[in-house]
Amino acid sequence: MTDRTTECRLLSASSLLGYGFPESSLKSAMERKPHFIGVDGGSTDPGPHYLGTGLPLNSRASMKRDLRLMLLAAIDAGIPLVIGSCGGSGAEPQLQLVAQLAREVAREHDLRFRMALIHAEQSKEDLEAWAAEGRISGLRNVPPLTRDVIGRTSRVVGMMGAEPFMKALADGAQVILAGRASDAASWAACAMHAGLPPAPAWYSGKMLECGTASATPKGHDCMIASVREDCVELEPSNPARRCTPLSVATHALHENASPTIHEEPGGILDAGGCSFDAVGDRAVRVSGMRWVERPYDLKLEGAERIGYRAIVVCGTRDPILIGRIDWYLDEVRADVANRARDFGVPPEAYQLAFRVYGRNGVMGAGEPIAVTQSHELGIVVEVVARNAEEALAVSAVARVVIAKVDFPGRLCKSGNMAFPFSPAEIPVGEAYRFSVFHVLRQEDPLALFPIEYEEVRG
Repeated sequence: MTDRTTECRLLSASSLLGYGFPESSLKSAMERKPHFIGVDGGSTDPGPHYLGTGLPLNSRASMKRDLRLMLLAAIDAGIPLVIGSCGGSGAEPQLQLVAQLAREVAREHDLRFRMALIHAEQSKEDLEAWAAEGRISGLRNVPPLTRDVIGRTSRVVGMMGAEPFMKALADGAQVILAGRASDAASWAACAMHAGLPPAPAWYSGKMLECGTASATPKGHDCMIASVREDCVELEPSNPARRCTPLSVATHALHENASPTIHEEPGGILDAGGCSFDAVGDRAVRVSGMRWVERPYDLKLEGAERIGYRAIVVCGTRDPILIGRIDWYLDEVRADVANRARDFGVPPEAYQLAFRVYGRNGVMGAGEPIAVTQSHELGIVVEVVARNAEEALAVSAVARVVIAKVDFPGRLCKSGNMAFPFSPAEIPVGEAYRFSVFHVLRQEDPLALFPIEYEEVRG
Protein backbone atom coordinates (compact mmCIF):
# COMPACT_ATOMS: atom_id res chain seq x y z
CA MET A 1 0.00 0.00 0.00
CA THR A 2 2.43 2.63 -1.15
CA ASP A 3 0.02 4.50 -3.46
CA ARG A 4 -2.38 7.01 -1.99
CA THR A 5 -5.56 5.34 -0.74
CA THR A 6 -8.94 6.55 0.46
CA GLU A 7 -9.06 4.35 3.58
CA CYS A 8 -6.60 2.40 5.68
CA ARG A 9 -7.95 0.00 8.32
CA LEU A 10 -5.72 -0.49 11.36
CA LEU A 11 -6.32 -3.24 13.91
CA SER A 12 -5.05 -2.84 17.46
CA ALA A 13 -5.28 -6.23 19.16
CA SER A 14 -5.02 -5.01 22.76
CA SER A 15 -3.67 -2.25 24.94
CA LEU A 16 -0.24 -3.86 25.38
CA LEU A 17 1.56 -7.00 24.26
CA GLY A 18 0.91 -9.66 26.89
CA TYR A 19 -2.24 -8.08 28.33
CA GLY A 20 -4.37 -10.48 26.30
CA PHE A 21 -7.50 -10.19 24.18
CA PRO A 22 -10.39 -12.53 23.28
CA GLU A 23 -9.66 -14.76 20.29
CA SER A 24 -13.21 -14.19 19.12
CA SER A 25 -12.55 -10.45 18.94
CA LEU A 26 -9.49 -10.99 16.78
CA LYS A 27 -11.42 -13.31 14.47
CA SER A 28 -14.22 -10.79 14.13
CA ALA A 29 -11.74 -7.98 13.47
CA MET A 30 -10.01 -9.95 10.72
CA GLU A 31 -13.34 -10.27 8.93
CA ARG A 32 -13.13 -6.49 8.44
CA LYS A 33 -10.01 -7.10 6.31
CA PRO A 34 -7.59 -4.73 8.07
CA HIS A 35 -4.52 -3.55 6.19
CA PHE A 36 -2.26 -3.67 9.27
CA ILE A 37 -2.35 -5.39 12.65
CA GLY A 38 -0.35 -4.55 15.76
CA VAL A 39 -0.19 -3.68 19.42
CA ASP A 40 1.73 -1.29 21.60
CA GLY A 41 4.49 -3.05 23.49
CA GLY A 42 5.31 -0.84 26.44
CA SER A 43 5.27 2.34 28.47
CA THR A 44 7.02 4.20 31.28
CA ASP A 45 3.90 3.71 33.44
CA PRO A 46 5.29 0.70 35.38
CA GLY A 47 8.34 2.71 36.40
CA PRO A 48 12.09 2.55 35.72
CA HIS A 49 12.80 -1.01 36.89
CA TYR A 50 12.12 -2.66 33.53
CA LEU A 51 14.29 -0.23 31.60
CA GLY A 52 17.09 -0.46 34.13
CA THR A 53 17.16 -4.25 34.30
CA GLY A 54 16.08 -5.00 30.74
CA LEU A 55 13.53 -7.49 32.09
CA PRO A 56 10.14 -7.73 30.37
CA LEU A 57 7.06 -6.07 31.82
CA ASN A 58 4.83 -9.06 31.09
CA SER A 59 5.53 -12.77 31.25
CA ARG A 60 7.12 -14.65 28.40
CA ALA A 61 4.06 -16.93 28.23
CA SER A 62 1.52 -14.11 27.97
CA MET A 63 3.51 -12.25 25.31
CA LYS A 64 3.99 -15.39 23.26
CA ARG A 65 0.28 -16.16 23.38
CA ASP A 66 -0.65 -12.71 22.03
CA LEU A 67 2.16 -12.74 19.48
CA ARG A 68 1.19 -16.21 18.21
CA LEU A 69 -2.41 -15.21 17.53
CA MET A 70 -1.43 -11.96 15.83
CA LEU A 71 1.29 -13.60 13.73
CA LEU A 72 -1.01 -16.34 12.51
CA ALA A 73 -3.66 -13.76 11.61
CA ALA A 74 -1.20 -11.44 9.87
CA ILE A 75 0.52 -14.14 7.84
CA ASP A 76 -2.78 -15.70 6.83
CA ALA A 77 -4.11 -12.34 5.64
CA GLY A 78 -0.81 -11.25 4.08
CA ILE A 79 -0.65 -8.00 6.06
CA PRO A 80 2.12 -6.45 8.20
CA LEU A 81 2.34 -6.93 11.96
CA VAL A 82 3.86 -3.92 13.75
CA ILE A 83 4.83 -3.68 17.44
CA GLY A 84 6.62 -0.78 19.16
CA SER A 85 8.33 -0.52 22.57
CA CYS A 86 8.79 -4.29 22.66
CA GLY A 87 8.92 -5.95 26.05
CA GLY A 88 7.87 -2.94 28.12
CA SER A 89 10.57 -0.30 27.78
CA GLY A 90 11.92 -1.04 24.33
CA ALA A 91 15.37 -1.85 25.72
CA GLU A 92 17.60 -4.12 23.68
CA PRO A 93 17.16 -7.26 25.86
CA GLN A 94 13.38 -6.85 25.67
CA LEU A 95 13.45 -6.38 21.89
CA GLN A 96 15.56 -9.50 21.50
CA LEU A 97 13.17 -11.50 23.70
CA VAL A 98 10.15 -10.59 21.57
CA ALA A 99 12.13 -11.40 18.42
CA GLN A 100 13.01 -14.79 19.93
CA LEU A 101 9.31 -15.42 20.61
CA ALA A 102 8.48 -14.57 16.99
CA ARG A 103 11.06 -17.08 15.75
CA GLU A 104 9.65 -19.74 18.09
CA VAL A 105 6.13 -19.20 16.80
CA ALA A 106 7.43 -19.37 13.23
CA ARG A 107 9.10 -22.73 13.92
CA GLU A 108 6.07 -24.16 15.69
CA HIS A 109 3.64 -23.14 12.93
CA ASP A 110 5.90 -23.29 9.87
CA LEU A 111 5.63 -19.55 9.14
CA ARG A 112 7.85 -17.54 6.81
CA PHE A 113 8.19 -13.78 6.86
CA ARG A 114 10.65 -10.92 6.53
CA MET A 115 11.22 -9.42 9.96
CA ALA A 116 12.68 -6.03 10.85
CA LEU A 117 14.18 -5.24 14.25
CA ILE A 118 14.44 -1.51 14.95
CA HIS A 119 16.93 -0.82 17.76
CA ALA A 120 16.45 2.08 20.17
CA GLU A 121 19.25 1.86 22.79
CA GLN A 122 21.76 4.71 22.76
CA SER A 123 25.43 4.62 23.73
CA LYS A 124 26.84 6.66 26.59
CA GLU A 125 29.51 8.03 24.26
CA ASP A 126 26.85 9.48 21.98
CA LEU A 127 24.97 10.92 24.95
CA GLU A 128 28.08 12.66 26.23
CA ALA A 129 28.78 14.09 22.77
CA TRP A 130 25.22 15.35 22.33
CA ALA A 131 25.25 16.92 25.80
CA ALA A 132 28.57 18.66 25.06
CA GLU A 133 27.10 20.02 21.82
CA GLY A 134 24.16 21.49 23.73
CA ARG A 135 21.60 19.36 21.89
CA ILE A 136 20.02 17.82 25.00
CA SER A 137 17.58 19.66 27.26
CA GLY A 138 15.63 18.44 30.26
CA LEU A 139 11.87 18.05 30.37
CA ARG A 140 9.91 20.01 32.95
CA ASN A 141 11.62 20.04 36.38
CA VAL A 142 14.44 17.80 35.08
CA PRO A 143 18.01 19.04 35.70
CA PRO A 144 20.59 19.21 32.91
CA LEU A 145 22.12 15.93 31.79
CA THR A 146 25.67 15.73 33.15
CA ARG A 147 28.50 13.33 32.46
CA ASP A 148 28.15 11.88 35.98
CA VAL A 149 24.46 11.11 35.45
CA ILE A 150 25.22 9.47 32.11
CA GLY A 151 27.92 7.36 33.73
CA ARG A 152 25.56 6.10 36.45
CA THR A 153 22.75 5.29 34.04
CA SER A 154 22.29 1.60 33.27
CA ARG A 155 20.78 2.04 29.81
CA VAL A 156 19.16 4.74 27.71
CA VAL A 157 16.62 4.43 24.90
CA GLY A 158 15.49 6.97 22.35
CA MET A 159 11.79 7.26 21.61
CA MET A 160 11.44 6.89 17.84
CA GLY A 161 8.77 8.50 15.71
CA ALA A 162 7.01 7.11 12.66
CA GLU A 163 9.90 7.26 10.19
CA PRO A 164 11.78 4.06 11.19
CA PHE A 165 8.54 2.06 10.90
CA MET A 166 7.85 3.60 7.49
CA LYS A 167 11.37 2.72 6.35
CA ALA A 168 10.90 -0.92 7.41
CA LEU A 169 7.53 -1.10 5.67
CA ALA A 170 9.00 0.40 2.50
CA ASP A 171 11.76 -2.21 2.60
CA GLY A 172 9.19 -4.99 2.57
CA ALA A 173 9.17 -6.14 6.20
CA GLN A 174 6.01 -8.01 7.13
CA VAL A 175 6.81 -8.23 10.83
CA ILE A 176 8.27 -5.13 12.47
CA LEU A 177 9.47 -5.29 16.07
CA ALA A 178 10.80 -2.03 17.46
CA GLY A 179 12.49 -0.77 20.57
CA ARG A 180 11.17 2.28 22.39
CA ALA A 181 8.75 4.28 20.29
CA SER A 182 6.11 6.92 20.73
CA ASP A 183 2.96 4.97 21.58
CA ALA A 184 1.17 6.32 18.52
CA ALA A 185 4.11 6.15 16.09
CA SER A 186 3.64 2.62 14.73
CA TRP A 187 0.01 3.30 13.82
CA ALA A 188 0.77 6.69 12.32
CA ALA A 189 3.49 5.07 10.24
CA CYS A 190 1.14 2.45 8.83
CA ALA A 191 -1.47 5.02 7.80
CA MET A 192 1.11 7.39 6.29
CA HIS A 193 2.76 4.46 4.48
CA ALA A 194 -0.67 3.91 2.90
CA GLY A 195 -0.58 7.51 1.67
CA LEU A 196 -2.83 9.19 4.22
CA PRO A 197 -2.06 12.60 5.80
CA PRO A 198 -0.24 12.94 9.13
CA ALA A 199 -3.17 14.47 11.06
CA PRO A 200 -5.63 11.54 10.88
CA ALA A 201 -2.71 9.07 10.91
CA TRP A 202 -1.36 10.34 14.23
CA TYR A 203 -4.85 10.69 15.68
CA SER A 204 -5.55 7.05 14.90
CA GLY A 205 -2.38 6.14 16.78
CA LYS A 206 -3.48 8.12 19.80
CA MET A 207 -6.72 6.13 19.87
CA LEU A 208 -5.27 2.70 19.07
CA GLU A 209 -2.32 2.66 21.46
CA CYS A 210 -4.51 1.42 24.33
CA GLY A 211 -6.76 -0.97 22.44
CA THR A 212 -10.34 -0.43 23.54
CA ALA A 213 -9.57 2.15 26.22
CA SER A 214 -11.56 4.62 24.10
CA ALA A 215 -14.59 2.31 24.17
CA THR A 216 -17.13 1.45 26.84
CA PRO A 217 -16.77 -0.68 28.82
CA LYS A 218 -13.01 -0.33 28.75
CA GLY A 219 -10.86 -3.41 28.53
CA HIS A 220 -8.01 -5.19 26.79
CA ASP A 221 -9.64 -5.93 23.48
CA CYS A 222 -9.49 -5.33 19.72
CA MET A 223 -10.17 -1.93 18.13
CA ILE A 224 -10.35 -1.01 14.45
CA ALA A 225 -9.57 2.46 13.17
CA SER A 226 -10.57 3.30 9.62
CA VAL A 227 -8.28 6.18 8.65
CA ARG A 228 -9.37 8.47 5.83
CA GLU A 229 -8.19 11.77 4.33
CA ASP A 230 -10.14 13.92 6.76
CA CYS A 231 -11.31 11.66 9.60
CA VAL A 232 -10.82 8.55 11.70
CA GLU A 233 -13.63 6.11 12.42
CA LEU A 234 -13.31 3.91 15.52
CA GLU A 235 -15.17 0.71 16.33
CA PRO A 236 -14.37 -2.19 18.70
CA SER A 237 -14.67 -5.63 17.15
CA ASN A 238 -16.20 -7.13 20.28
CA PRO A 239 -20.00 -6.58 20.19
CA ALA A 240 -19.98 -6.26 23.97
CA ARG A 241 -18.15 -2.92 23.62
CA ARG A 242 -18.96 0.25 21.76
CA CYS A 243 -17.47 3.65 21.08
CA THR A 244 -19.44 6.75 21.98
CA PRO A 245 -18.55 10.39 21.31
CA LEU A 246 -17.92 10.81 25.04
CA SER A 247 -15.74 7.71 25.44
CA VAL A 248 -13.58 8.70 22.47
CA ALA A 249 -13.32 12.38 23.38
CA THR A 250 -12.31 11.68 26.97
CA HIS A 251 -9.57 9.28 25.87
CA ALA A 252 -7.70 12.33 24.55
CA LEU A 253 -6.88 13.07 28.21
CA HIS A 254 -5.01 9.79 28.53
CA GLU A 255 -1.36 10.33 29.52
CA ASN A 256 -1.40 13.90 28.27
CA ALA A 257 -1.21 17.26 30.01
CA SER A 258 -3.49 18.81 27.41
CA PRO A 259 -6.73 17.34 26.03
CA THR A 260 -6.09 18.94 22.64
CA ILE A 261 -2.33 19.31 22.06
CA HIS A 262 -0.28 16.13 21.63
CA GLU A 263 3.47 16.51 21.09
CA GLU A 264 5.09 13.94 18.84
CA PRO A 265 8.47 13.68 17.11
CA GLY A 266 8.48 16.22 14.32
CA GLY A 267 5.14 17.81 14.99
CA ILE A 268 2.12 18.58 17.13
CA LEU A 269 -1.26 16.89 16.79
CA ASP A 270 -3.85 19.60 17.43
CA ALA A 271 -7.24 18.11 18.34
CA GLY A 272 -8.76 21.39 19.49
CA GLY A 273 -11.11 21.56 16.52
CA CYS A 274 -12.23 17.93 16.53
CA SER A 275 -15.83 16.84 16.10
CA PHE A 276 -17.06 13.51 17.46
CA ASP A 277 -20.03 12.02 15.64
CA ALA A 278 -21.75 8.72 16.34
CA VAL A 279 -21.91 6.28 13.43
CA GLY A 280 -24.66 3.87 14.36
CA ASP A 281 -24.65 2.45 17.88
CA ARG A 282 -21.03 1.31 18.17
CA ALA A 283 -18.73 3.53 16.11
CA VAL A 284 -17.55 7.15 16.25
CA ARG A 285 -16.15 9.35 13.49
CA VAL A 286 -13.60 11.98 14.54
CA SER A 287 -12.76 14.84 12.20
CA GLY A 288 -11.08 18.24 12.39
CA MET A 289 -7.65 17.21 13.67
CA ARG A 290 -4.59 19.17 12.49
CA TRP A 291 -0.89 18.32 12.21
CA VAL A 292 1.58 21.16 12.72
CA GLU A 293 5.19 20.44 11.81
CA ARG A 294 7.99 21.60 14.10
CA PRO A 295 11.74 20.99 14.42
CA TYR A 296 12.44 17.33 15.01
CA ASP A 297 13.29 16.19 18.52
CA LEU A 298 13.34 12.87 20.31
CA LYS A 299 12.73 11.95 23.93
CA LEU A 300 15.49 10.10 25.76
CA GLU A 301 14.70 7.78 28.69
CA GLY A 302 17.27 6.27 31.04
CA ALA A 303 17.33 4.54 34.40
CA GLU A 304 20.02 4.25 37.06
CA ARG A 305 20.27 1.79 39.92
CA ILE A 306 19.98 3.42 43.33
CA GLY A 307 20.34 0.29 45.46
CA TYR A 308 18.29 -2.69 46.58
CA ARG A 309 14.75 -2.63 47.92
CA ALA A 310 12.96 -4.66 50.60
CA ILE A 311 9.46 -4.11 51.96
CA VAL A 312 7.34 -5.08 54.96
CA VAL A 313 3.54 -5.09 54.73
CA CYS A 314 1.57 -4.65 57.96
CA GLY A 315 -1.64 -3.16 59.27
CA THR A 316 -3.28 -1.83 62.42
CA ARG A 317 -6.79 -1.16 63.67
CA ASP A 318 -5.77 0.23 67.06
CA PRO A 319 -7.80 3.47 67.24
CA ILE A 320 -5.38 5.12 69.68
CA LEU A 321 -2.38 4.41 67.48
CA ILE A 322 -4.28 5.54 64.36
CA GLY A 323 -5.07 8.82 66.10
CA ARG A 324 -1.35 9.61 66.44
CA ILE A 325 0.04 7.78 63.38
CA ASP A 326 2.41 10.57 62.26
CA TRP A 327 4.02 10.80 65.70
CA TYR A 328 4.17 7.03 65.90
CA LEU A 329 6.00 6.60 62.59
CA ASP A 330 8.47 9.34 63.53
CA GLU A 331 9.27 7.34 66.66
CA VAL A 332 9.67 4.19 64.57
CA ARG A 333 12.05 5.97 62.19
CA ALA A 334 14.24 7.23 65.05
CA ASP A 335 14.33 3.81 66.74
CA VAL A 336 15.25 2.04 63.48
CA ALA A 337 18.05 4.53 62.88
CA ASN A 338 19.59 3.82 66.28
CA ARG A 339 19.36 0.04 65.93
CA ALA A 340 20.67 -0.02 62.34
CA ARG A 341 23.58 2.22 63.29
CA ASP A 342 24.52 -0.27 65.99
CA PHE A 343 25.13 -3.00 63.40
CA GLY A 344 26.95 -0.75 60.95
CA VAL A 345 24.28 0.76 58.69
CA PRO A 346 24.09 4.53 59.30
CA PRO A 347 20.97 6.51 58.32
CA GLU A 348 22.69 7.97 55.25
CA ALA A 349 23.22 4.46 53.86
CA TYR A 350 19.53 3.70 53.33
CA GLN A 351 16.15 5.27 52.66
CA LEU A 352 13.18 4.40 54.85
CA ALA A 353 9.64 5.25 53.74
CA PHE A 354 6.17 4.50 55.11
CA ARG A 355 3.19 4.32 52.75
CA VAL A 356 0.04 4.52 54.86
CA TYR A 357 -3.00 3.20 52.99
CA GLY A 358 -6.31 4.40 54.36
CA ARG A 359 -4.79 7.78 55.04
CA ASN A 360 -2.49 9.13 52.29
CA GLY A 361 -0.86 6.06 50.77
CA VAL A 362 -1.81 7.06 47.23
CA MET A 363 -1.12 10.82 47.18
CA GLY A 364 1.28 11.21 50.08
CA ALA A 365 1.86 14.84 51.04
CA GLY A 366 -0.52 15.91 48.28
CA GLU A 367 -3.54 14.28 49.95
CA PRO A 368 -6.11 17.06 50.56
CA ILE A 369 -8.04 15.15 53.28
CA ALA A 370 -6.18 15.81 56.50
CA VAL A 371 -8.34 13.87 58.98
CA THR A 372 -8.20 10.08 58.79
CA GLN A 373 -11.57 8.38 59.05
CA SER A 374 -10.40 4.79 58.55
CA HIS A 375 -10.92 2.20 61.27
CA GLU A 376 -7.78 0.44 60.05
CA LEU A 377 -4.59 1.43 58.24
CA GLY A 378 -2.35 -0.60 55.98
CA ILE A 379 1.34 0.28 56.02
CA VAL A 380 4.02 -0.62 53.51
CA VAL A 381 7.48 -0.13 54.96
CA GLU A 382 10.03 0.42 52.20
CA VAL A 383 13.80 0.24 52.61
CA VAL A 384 16.28 1.02 49.83
CA ALA A 385 19.87 0.33 50.83
CA ARG A 386 23.30 -0.08 49.27
CA ASN A 387 22.97 -3.83 48.88
CA ALA A 388 20.39 -6.58 49.32
CA GLU A 389 21.77 -7.70 52.70
CA GLU A 390 21.49 -4.22 54.23
CA ALA A 391 18.03 -3.70 52.79
CA LEU A 392 16.77 -6.90 54.43
CA ALA A 393 18.59 -6.14 57.68
CA VAL A 394 17.05 -2.68 58.06
CA SER A 395 13.60 -3.91 57.03
CA ALA A 396 13.84 -6.68 59.64
CA VAL A 397 14.57 -4.09 62.32
CA ALA A 398 11.68 -1.97 61.06
CA ARG A 399 9.39 -5.00 61.28
CA VAL A 400 10.27 -5.46 64.95
CA VAL A 401 10.11 -1.79 65.89
CA ILE A 402 6.87 -0.85 64.12
CA ALA A 403 4.93 -3.33 66.24
CA LYS A 404 6.49 -2.45 69.59
CA VAL A 405 6.88 1.33 69.94
CA ASP A 406 5.13 2.52 73.09
CA PHE A 407 2.78 5.51 73.08
CA PRO A 408 0.57 7.33 75.56
CA GLY A 409 -2.74 5.58 76.15
CA ARG A 410 -1.57 2.26 74.78
CA LEU A 411 -3.71 -0.62 76.06
CA CYS A 412 -2.27 -3.54 74.11
CA LYS A 413 0.72 -5.11 75.86
CA SER A 414 1.96 -7.02 72.79
CA GLY A 415 2.22 -5.91 69.15
CA ASN A 416 -0.18 -3.42 67.59
CA MET A 417 0.48 -4.54 64.01
CA ALA A 418 -0.75 -7.50 61.96
CA PHE A 419 1.64 -9.03 59.42
CA PRO A 420 -0.02 -10.99 56.58
CA PHE A 421 3.17 -12.71 55.37
CA SER A 422 5.91 -14.85 56.86
CA PRO A 423 8.68 -13.97 56.42
CA ALA A 424 7.54 -10.39 56.79
CA GLU A 425 10.61 -8.97 55.07
CA ILE A 426 10.13 -9.25 51.30
CA PRO A 427 13.15 -8.71 49.05
CA VAL A 428 12.11 -6.78 45.93
CA GLY A 429 15.48 -6.67 44.20
CA GLU A 430 17.30 -3.87 42.46
CA ALA A 431 15.77 -0.41 42.79
CA TYR A 432 15.96 2.08 39.93
CA ARG A 433 14.95 5.65 39.19
CA PHE A 434 14.63 7.57 35.96
CA SER A 435 17.85 9.51 35.54
CA VAL A 436 17.41 10.53 31.89
CA PHE A 437 14.13 12.20 30.95
CA HIS A 438 15.38 14.61 28.32
CA VAL A 439 14.86 15.74 24.74
CA LEU A 440 17.43 15.54 21.96
CA ARG A 441 17.38 17.85 18.95
CA GLN A 442 17.88 15.51 15.99
CA GLU A 443 17.47 16.43 12.34
CA ASP A 444 17.61 12.87 10.97
CA PRO A 445 14.70 10.81 12.35
CA LEU A 446 16.37 7.55 11.27
CA ALA A 447 19.91 8.11 12.52
CA LEU A 448 19.41 6.83 16.08
CA PHE A 449 17.42 3.74 15.15
CA PRO A 450 19.30 1.16 13.05
CA ILE A 451 17.14 -1.44 11.32
CA GLU A 452 18.15 -5.09 11.07
CA TYR A 453 16.38 -7.38 8.59
CA GLU A 454 15.95 -11.12 8.88
CA GLU A 455 14.30 -13.79 6.79
CA VAL A 456 12.45 -15.94 9.31
CA ARG A 457 11.66 -19.43 8.00
CA GLY A 458 9.80 -21.93 10.12
